[in-house]
Amino acid sequence: MDIFARPAVPSADLLANLGPLRSLAGTWEGSEGLDTAPDVHGPVETRFRERLVLEPCGPIVNGPQVLYALRYATTAWPLGQQEPFHEEVGYWLFEPAAQQLMRCFTVPRGVTLIAGGSAQPDVRSFELTAEAGASTFGILQSPFLESAFRTLRYDLQVEIEGDDTFAYTEDTVMRLHDQGEDFHHTDRNRLQRIA
Repeated sequence: MDIFARPAVPSADLLANLGPLRSLAGTWEGSEGLDTAPDVHGPVETRFRERLVLEPCGPIVNGPQVLYALRYATTAWPLGQQEPFHEEVGYWLFEPAAQQLMRCFTVPRGVTLIAGGSAQPDVRSFELTAEAGASTFGILQSPFLESAFRTLRYDLQVEIEGDDTFAYTEDTVMRLHDQGEDFHHTDRNRLQRIA
């Protein structure tokens, strides 16, 4: 099966097997975002708006393992500005047999990661983590980022608040080599389904 084929309407079987991800399929927007990032003069807070598209795809078969996925892309803009300050693409994955969630994504700054965690199919909240140096649920980054802003850990909490609203909080722990300390780069937003 071509996982990149885009059926007009996802099958009921595909949606049912997405487990906790099934209610996230769709297009979302939110303008309550807050990004706290490092700067040479201390933390900088940026309020932002975001658009997130999550498209069902799958099943994806790895021998005995069967995954169901949401292909996704997100873009975030500082409030009142037209140029985005953040983009990422990837997949949210659920393996029903293992009751395992994963989020695989790439950020065009030179970072790729796979975060994971366990979740029952009917939960409305979940957490995913990734750590640098781990052989599973890990983080890879470019040589520049490894030496200047090394990402050590990534934590994500998602709270599905209703059929058309969800919120997330991300904490990306970074080692700032020029400042000799770790920094918690955080992002949070609440999104509404628009399609």
